[in-house]
Amino acid sequence: MEIIRIEDYDPKKHGIPLGELTPEQLKEAYALARAAFTVDDLQKFTEIEEETPMEDFLKELEQAQQMHDRKSP
Repeated sequence: MEIIRIEDYDPKKHGIPLGELTPEQLKEAYALARAAFTVDDLQKFTEIEEETPMEDFLKELEQAQQMHDRKSP
């Protein structure tokens, strides 16, 4: 069995429809997929995105707290 990424899957080329694998084939497919999963694959899910700097966030939070304190009796 070969590992095929879902975006590269073509039922005409690869033959087996995705939903028609036997339990043994599924077990083999999962084992192959786990073995082929690399650090580079994981990195896609752990990249840091640009966000609001902490100083700006804290300043906004303090302003919101002050406004809340003024409204509270």
